Amino acid sequence: MSGAIIYIQKDLQITDVQKEVIMGILNVYSLLGSAAAGRTSDWIGRRYTIVFAGAIFFAGALLMGFATNYAFLMVGRFVAGIGVGYALMIAPVYTAEVAPASSRGFLTSFAEVFINFGILLGYVSNFAFSKLPTSLGWRFMLGIGAVPSIFLALGVLAMPESPRWLVMQGRLGEAKRVLDRTSDSLEESKLRLSDIKEAAGIPENCDDYIVSVPKQHQARGVWRDLLFRPTPAVRHILMCAVGIHFFQQASGIDSVVLYSPEIFQKAGITNDTDKLLATMAVGFTKTMFILVATFLLDKIGRRPLLLSSVAGMILSLVGLGIGLTIIEHADQKLIWAVALCMTTVLSYVAFFSIGMGPVTWVYSSEIFPLRLRAQGCRVAIIAWVFFYTLYPETQGKTLEEMETFFGTFFKWRSTMRALEEKKAESNGQLQLTTTTTTNQSQN
Repeated sequence: MSGAIIYIQKDLQITDVQKEVIMGILNVYSLLGSAAAGRTSDWIGRRYTIVFAGAIFFAGALLMGFATNYAFLMVGRFVAGIGVGYALMIAPVYTAEVAPASSRGFLTSFAEVFINFGILLGYVSNFAFSKLPTSLGWRFMLGIGAVPSIFLALGVLAMPESPRWLVMQGRLGEAKRVLDRTSDSLEESKLRLSDIKEAAGIPENCDDYIVSVPKQHQARGVWRDLLFRPTPAVRHILMCAVGIHFFQQASGIDSVVLYSPEIFQKAGITNDTDKLLATMAVGFTKTMFILVATFLLDKIGRRPLLLSSVAGMILSLVGLGIGLTIIEHADQKLIWAVALCMTTVLSYVAFFSIGMGPVTWVYSSEIFPLRLRAQGCRVAIIAWVFFYTLYPETQGKTLEEMETFFGTFFKWRSTMRALEEKKAESNGQLQLTTTTTTNQSQN
């Protein structure tokens, strides 16, 4: 939309206010999709919810591509926004529930990786279609989004359903098959199944193919447990999940991505083609650095990436503000100030992509308890303090362990140390038992 809006404004003769509304309204529409996606995914499953999101994307792209006026375009934007809400909620949840703990951060961040790759493709297609007549070019820029939605819907059909959703439906046999395929070992598969059964209220010794799930663990009381009567652990989790999403959006990333052509114009780049090339550099930078983040999430943890990301974003926005202010008050074009603005825009999206972007979806998709997971999924300095004091590290922890060390809020570090000591003691006892058994068998 950031590139297409240049030509939409020329072709449909829309005002600046209409331009701002259609660019920013997507986040409002996506809220509706996210709200509906939780119940949908609990009803039809994570996999078919992604297929449904792909169908919505397909319809939204076609509606925008064939739009003949502003109202028609807004309808297409509304449909696409619903699809965005569905996809943003369900994709990280599905990945987190399928992936083993050892690579969950790496795999869950793929959603953000391909969001950035999609943005890059959008910039490239904007540049390619900009050579067409104005009334045709922007329609191709928006309508081409229908193509990847087809591959999304078809590709997901070949993938397994979430084992945690299967257990919640009482389909233990199917869940075991999926866990055997997606775990690092059969031992890990058994451990994951045991943890999920415990979270769902199913007896550990129950190995039936189909079982009855206790009513209190079904979706009936989810919203009550999440919002109205949360335990201290759930309240802490809710604060972290809402907070990280709020600060991600409040950091200004949408403004930089959607209005990057406007920023570059303010910086002195006035040619439309040059502006599109500059925005392609933004997309390329975001994509490259998100790839770096995927390899660091499970190696150095979520918190270090998040905190360093926010700190870098602060410095970048300060630099961008200084550069634009100097350009605005200068009597002549200052090359160094233009270079400063371009550099700080690129550094801003780079810092966002190594932490705030991927960690938001990884963190929020893994910290909610099983029964609450689907429904549960500019102030940068405050954000840094918020993350540092309140957010426990989740690297290497199983999804079922999350509720254990949430609930003590600012004292989560001592809770985590106690959990680590308990795990170390359990591992020592297990190793001692194994050694004793081995010696007895040798004797």
